[in-house]
Amino acid sequence: MKLLFSEAEPDHAHYVYPYVVWGFLEAGETPADAFSSGFLPSSPHLDRFYLARHLRLPLGEWKASSENRRVLRKAARLKMDLVPKPEFDYSPMRRASWLRFADARFGAGVMSGERLDRLMAGRVITHLLHFSDPANGEDVGTVLMYVEAPRLAYYYYAFYTLDPDLKSAGLGMMVSAAEHFLGSGCLHLYLGTCYAEKALYKTQFEPLEFFNGFRWSRNMAELKHLIRVPPAGHHRLEIPEFLAFQSAPPFQLAQSSNYRAVISPPLPPLPP
Repeated sequence: MKLLFSEAEPDHAHYVYPYVVWGFLEAGETPADAFSSGFLPSSPHLDRFYLARHLRLPLGEWKASSENRRVLRKAARLKMDLVPKPEFDYSPMRRASWLRFADARFGAGVMSGERLDRLMAGRVITHLLHFSDPANGEDVGTVLMYVEAPRLAYYYYAFYTLDPDLKSAGLGMMVSAAEHFLGSGCLHLYLGTCYAEKALYKTQFEPLEFFNGFRWSRNMAELKHLIRVPPAGHHRLEIPEFLAFQSAPPFQLAQSSNYRAVISPPLPPLPP
């Protein structure tokens, strides 16, 4: 991958000058290479990725817990279909339903109709994991997914009913997805970012991994520390409480890092 560093808001008082890391695939690489390196899609066209704290489930090691099994039992009556995007009926009625859900769950206008249409038109969505009630044929929920078998399935946006009688529909869909992709031989199910307490519902799986900026970690205490303790004007690798979760000081962590900057001859400056 080639990297660009996009400058973010600085904190001059604490000498913190952050950059957002963007990744761009090179010849011979696929999006699965970006995912495994800690990146998520930043564009519906899969032409740009961003480094982020996100979660993945190593499916080959996952065994459903008693809570997972309880959720699966509640979702067992639902019909699940993994539908290639060209075969899915993205009807005006479904579009309107998903936008109503997005306004209720994400906040008004966070997912606009134009943004949803761009996602559905882009390469980032390859399949729709669709759930319906066989008793009446009505939609219960749909997950927008990127699938690159057998390396990964990306559980992206999920839209589902807010009917109180199906209040666990969201959890049921996620655990059902894990069970399905385990059975299909997929290696990892990626579950998106985890930066807030409300995202901790995704940690219902064991084992679970999150990207901490330099490696995949399975330490859920470390993840909760990252969510609950803000860096407050410092870099994480300068904070003793965070370093206590690591096996070595930063210099030694760098020796085992998979990232390396290869310095090429500098390019001439662009004209003003």
